Amino acid sequence: MDLNTLRHSTAHVMAAAVCRLYQNVQLDIGPATETGFYYDFDLPQRLSPTDFEAIEKEMARIVAADLPFERFETDRAGAAQLLAGQRYKLERLADIPEGEPISFYRAGDFVDLCRGPHLDRTGQIPAFKLTSVAGSYYRGVETNPMLQRIYGIACATQAELDALVLQQEEAQKRDHRRLGRDLDLFSIQEDVGPGLIHWHPKGARLRSIIEDFWRTEHFRGGYELLYTPHIGRAQLWETSGHLGFYKDNMYAPMEIDETSYYVKPMNCPFHIQVYRNQRRSYRDLPLRWAELGTVYRYEKTGVLHGLLRVRGFTQDDAHIFCTPEQIEAEIRRTVRFALQIWRSLGFQEINAYLATRPAKAVGEISRWEQATVSLTRALESEGISYQTDEGGGAFYGPKIDLKVKDAIGREWQMSTIQFDFNMPERFDLTYTGADGQEHRPYMVHRALLGSLERFFGVLIEHYAGAFPLWMAPEQVRVLPLTEKQMEAAEGVVEELRKRDYRVTLDRRSEKVGAKIRDAQVQKVPYMVVLGGREVEAGTVSIRHRTRGDLGVKPLAELIDLLRREVDTRGTEQI
Repeated sequence: MDLNTLRHSTAHVMAAAVCRLYQNVQLDIGPATETGFYYDFDLPQRLSPTDFEAIEKEMARIVAADLPFERFETDRAGAAQLLAGQRYKLERLADIPEGEPISFYRAGDFVDLCRGPHLDRTGQIPAFKLTSVAGSYYRGVETNPMLQRIYGIACATQAELDALVLQQEEAQKRDHRRLGRDLDLFSIQEDVGPGLIHWHPKGARLRSIIEDFWRTEHFRGGYELLYTPHIGRAQLWETSGHLGFYKDNMYAPMEIDETSYYVKPMNCPFHIQVYRNQRRSYRDLPLRWAELGTVYRYEKTGVLHGLLRVRGFTQDDAHIFCTPEQIEAEIRRTVRFALQIWRSLGFQEINAYLATRPAKAVGEISRWEQATVSLTRALESEGISYQTDEGGGAFYGPKIDLKVKDAIGREWQMSTIQFDFNMPERFDLTYTGADGQEHRPYMVHRALLGSLERFFGVLIEHYAGAFPLWMAPEQVRVLPLTEKQMEAAEGVVEELRKRDYRVTLDRRSEKVGAKIRDAQVQKVPYMVVLGGREVEAGTVSIRHRTRGDLGVKPLAELIDLLRREVDTRGTEQI
């Protein structure tokens, strides 16, 4: 059974149930999603999860009736008659180009404008559950009416549904938006604007740790770093093709000295300008240039989602310029590097997808073939199983997408390694070969973590906010029993800070039990308790957030424990 067809059919059944239960229902669309489905409604009354039981019961009746899904086509006038009174459906009807079929699906007394496909009968729907309801602007435009979007999940078996429900319950506990607030990592301030992230001290410290790790690994991996401007002349974006293909995602231009400038949506044209700054020889290649470059892209308000979908973000970007003879080795090196980084961060399950030449593409076919072979060999040489997405490459080159699985089994697309035959042509990039002639270099785009904002959303949920010691923004919290131990506690803090450990001192007059609970709620890896006996003996009482009481030890032993755990980069998961 095709899951997309199952889930879309379940959305159809949900819409039918809602129309049976409520009056004056205005329908919009109901597509399948990665794990289920949703449908958008305009209703006179506001729905809540308390309404789900009644809707699910009505859906169950429709499923039990085993109604056939009947597809039929009609002309535009007939379609308009069927959709009379349905404002949103009539607007969707107007979107269908002249000459294309206008299809409907009927299940019992419910008829819906729909391309399909659907299952043969409603009785083939085995397991479903409604999960949430949220506001959603019609067509994702904030000036349009706010509709009610009911989400649900559907699976091929009840056992799979039960497992998915458990996964989603766990995902709610790990929601990076809630953890970001509870752990004081970041915020989105409406006075500034949606989709724009404010990093708080603890979140900024976490980000700094990851960025330092990223830089160190890139230098070790043979990359050099670039810093490029945030704006560029319109002419640059015309040459790159962004104004032709990407303008809807770019912010309006600003006028400076009677010249139009755009805030950058991507870093690649700037890296190309650095390449063009001087003549290049085959002896200079390969060039591996990376940047943590902040870019800005317009996203509709309706799709913004915490750190996962934002308007301003820092892209973990790199570009490789090389000769045709170097390309296969460079791709292998890039795949190996990506796997090393992800495994160091605690992600062990990584799947690959190879996207090949689409019907409409630029560049010589021989280059496409060589690039695709290079990508394939790189995956096979690293022992990575992969799926092929035939024709799924960009018009300017084939690519590898790496998807990582988090601690609760969800798959996230993160890294991409992408050939580009378009930009070198547009900017007339060349290098002087061993034959003294000018040649066109190969160019590879490589995003490893993707956007840092989205990466941190995934990282927070992967670890449920309980980061391993080496990346925890607060590694140790010192808890004196009373004011009498405060001076000794300050000494412990100073000794740990001298060794670059991230340590805080809880100066409150609360009882130590409350301090321990607060530290555990804040997911601090280690707590150091200091009472009169510890101060007198020159020791500390050590607690771990999951392993509990580790006993009383000399401070030097704690320091050695911390050092060993940081050096091995333990990646325990909660």
